[in-house]
This record gives sequence, C-alpha cells and structure tokens, in this order.
Amino acid sequence: MCLGAIYWARPAKVFYAATAADAAAAGFDDAFIYRELAIPHPQRRIPMNQLLREEASAIFQAWLAKPDKTAY
Repeated sequence: MCLGAIYWARPAKVFYAATAADAAAAGFDDAFIYRELAIPHPQRRIPMNQLLREEASAIFQAWLAKPDKTAY
C-alpha cells in the first residue's frame, strides 16, 4: 500500500535512506507481504473478504462518467 500510495501521488522523485535489506536486518522484513499477495485471499495470514462490490462498482462508474475528472 505504501508503494501504491507513492505511485498514485506521482512525486517527481523519492528519497530514502535504508534499503529493504537494512530494514529486514533490523527485524522489519516485508518479503512475506509480497509472498502473501500471490496467495488466494481466503488463505492469507489475514483473510480478506470482499464486501459491497456492486456499491463500489457504482462509485467507479460515477467516476468514469464524470466529465471533469483528473486523469490518473
């Protein structure tokens, strides 16, 4: 989600100090997150269940129909 937020925000440049290996060495290894993404939602460590898809689709359809939207 953090990487997604960075790309959606479209900054011109990102600055960082520590690498993923540095973070992992300090106990903040997020490699498992990338492995989890490949697993079906119900089988993940934290099960993810979809709700209200039709309502969410209506919001996206309203966005698509909006004539003055900012293109992302």
